[in-house]
Amino acid sequence: MGIVNQAAKRGSSPPEVGIRAAGPLVAGVVLLDWITKWAITVSMDHGAAEAVLPGFFNLVHVRNTGIAFSLFADSAPWIRNLVLPAVSVAAIIIVFAMMRDSARMPVTSRTALALVLAGAVGNLSERLLHGYVTDFLDFYAGPYHWPAFNVADSAITIGAVLLILDSLLGRHAVQEAARVA
Repeated sequence: MGIVNQAAKRGSSPPEVGIRAAGPLVAGVVLLDWITKWAITVSMDHGAAEAVLPGFFNLVHVRNTGIAFSLFADSAPWIRNLVLPAVSVAAIIIVFAMMRDSARMPVTSRTALALVLAGAVGNLSERLLHGYVTDFLDFYAGPYHWPAFNVADSAITIGAVLLILDSLLGRHAVQEAARVA
């Protein structure tokens, strides 16, 4: 009996279904990330800023040679050009491997993994092409300023928060079920 028939008999999808089902979300987020980075690049000079909601939100055009929140931006070129992309590739491989079993995961976890994968692919592709990642969303309140970020960063963050919430809520549900039993 093939894997599809075995999975149907058990009432679950084969592992490949989890990966294929995530494809449109991953592709959509990567495409949105590329389009928004391109739009900022062609419409704003590097280093420019435009107030959208004064005192709260600017569109900016900055180049991040580091990773999230510009960590490692000032590190040696071999770290920025070899280690950071290698870490991104490793993360993509790990998330992709986790997605092989995503057909058996809650929908929240599958969505979260797809968002993390899309964000990692979006940023890695630009880093390999240009040596940096374009950031353009700049939020702040008074003296409190959040580092600029992009659609890929947003997808990774949302995915990570969903995974944490799913983990916490899942544990809570399991603990509650054990307490009742």
